[in-house]
Amino acid sequence: MNKIALGAAALAALAIAAIAIAWPREQFVPASSPQAWAATPANIARGAYLARAGDCMACHTARGGADYAGGRAIDTPFGRMVAPNITPDNETGIGNWSADDFWNALHNGKSRDGRLLYPAFPYTNYTQVTRSDSDALYAFMRTIPAQKRASEPHQLRFPYNQQLALAGWRLLYFKPAVFEPNASRSAEWNRGAYLVEGLGHCAACHSSRNTLGAPGSGLAGGLIPVIGWYAPSLTSDAEAGLGKWEAAEIVQLLRTGVSPRATVVGPMAEVVQQSLQHLTEPDLGAMAVYLKSLPHTPVDKPEIVAGPENEQLVAQGKRLYETHCIDCHGGDGKGLPPHYPPLAGNRAVTMDSPVNAIRSVMNGGFAPGTQGNPRPYGMPPFSHVLNDAEAASLLTYLRSSWGNRAAPVSSGEVNRYRAVPLD
Repeated sequence: MNKIALGAAALAALAIAAIAIAWPREQFVPASSPQAWAATPANIARGAYLARAGDCMACHTARGGADYAGGRAIDTPFGRMVAPNITPDNETGIGNWSADDFWNALHNGKSRDGRLLYPAFPYTNYTQVTRSDSDALYAFMRTIPAQKRASEPHQLRFPYNQQLALAGWRLLYFKPAVFEPNASRSAEWNRGAYLVEGLGHCAACHSSRNTLGAPGSGLAGGLIPVIGWYAPSLTSDAEAGLGKWEAAEIVQLLRTGVSPRATVVGPMAEVVQQSLQHLTEPDLGAMAVYLKSLPHTPVDKPEIVAGPENEQLVAQGKRLYETHCIDCHGGDGKGLPPHYPPLAGNRAVTMDSPVNAIRSVMNGGFAPGTQGNPRPYGMPPFSHVLNDAEAASLLTYLRSSWGNRAAPVSSGEVNRYRAVPLD
């Protein structure tokens, strides 16, 4: 009976998945745009701005390749995904796509031929994009120089390479939904929510993921799979701590990559450089207003202090700090912000997960070059100078000095992330 029941359940699951794949796209997509698509200069300029806000070029452009011609590989726990060509080439790009086809991809995660798209393309966030913004993006995409470059196939393991499996994932974790403004909030707050939750797809990184790759709710932070960087919680005072920031400080960080409180490095540096620095001051201000309005979790647990058994470790770390770090970050750990960020009270140093601090010490810390910070200061890598035990002692010293109270770092943790590739 158990085998029969399991067989019936499997058949039912396959049937449901098949229905999801074959579901008429007319059920989800209007027959034509509610606003007639037009390639006007204003519409194209608006689309170009929205493409920046969505950071489309970052994924759809290989290093050294033509803009939007695809080819950039994204490693995931399920295999390697390769971004497609989205230039208006008729054979290898999206030249034959209509405005409806484009909307269908953003809103429903479906390709022109009906194939289900993998959520590495963040349609789980882009589904909130309005139809008029989708049409403006489409108008801009039609102006990009066409590039004849065949999209490379994904290299996913079974069963993740099966459309049936993807259909099942969508039934569990995806529901199309256009952004609905909150009438009880200001226009500025709603604009910020639209950018953060929709086009900006911040949750794609700043959210934990389950074993099937589905993001959790909210912006509670999470380890970015494979590449080994931790995107801090935007709602916790123990991590990003934005609830205690001034809105102007958030805007400065998003626009320039540096602020008196923090400096962006790692994947976020690329986001600032390619996307956020190009947004208008009002839009960045709206994002800051929205982020500050989110419920913020206070530091509600005792901070960990390195015990006496770590005194030798801390003493070694102090010597290493005085040799390699004190000239920039100072004996008091206050640094010279924004160029040399403070280490005292720095949440990137004291978060429960030390991964970002480890990566910065091992691989260096490099802020993005932006219009507001055209000559960024960078920290050199120390992976060739410090062994695992030395790096662990240095990090333990940083996490237990100047009022910082965080757990020691082990040499095993350093070794785990030493060899993780930067991209």
